[in-house]
Amino acid sequence: MLGGAKTEMLTDLGALMLRYPSAETFRFGDNSDLCRALLSLVRRGKKVATCSALHEFQNGEPSPEIGRRDICLNWDATPALVIETVELIQCRFDEVTEEMALAEGEDDSLDGWRVAHRDYFERNGGFSLDMQIIWERVVLIEDFAKR
Repeated sequence: MLGGAKTEMLTDLGALMLRYPSAETFRFGDNSDLCRALLSLVRRGKKVATCSALHEFQNGEPSPEIGRRDICLNWDATPALVIETVELIQCRFDEVTEEMALAEGEDDSLDGWRVAHRDYFERNGGFSLDMQIIWERVVLIEDFAKR
């Protein structure tokens, strides 16, 4: 019984916010299937980076910060993972290198990354080759699926 209560407490968002007081919460992707796939890539150690359009942060969403631990949510808003940002790069979309793209773990090439991310950005506020993005390298701190 006590073990079950401990697990429930650790996956309760309120308790996690107390444990990680500076954490922000977010979901990967823009739909449940993409969110689930990206969380799986993080869990397997294949996805160690992510990126967002700079304009998202200019509209009030909190910017990533090196050293901050954030809570990644499942699509249903339950906690999935805690990650820590360890590197940030602001650059244009067309300046993303193959190394940066491959670190995101979603594609096998820079060209594949460009196609998939162009589609994503077009669905979510617009795209241009010279758009500014924030690319961040992350490390997995906690995985609540393993509890």
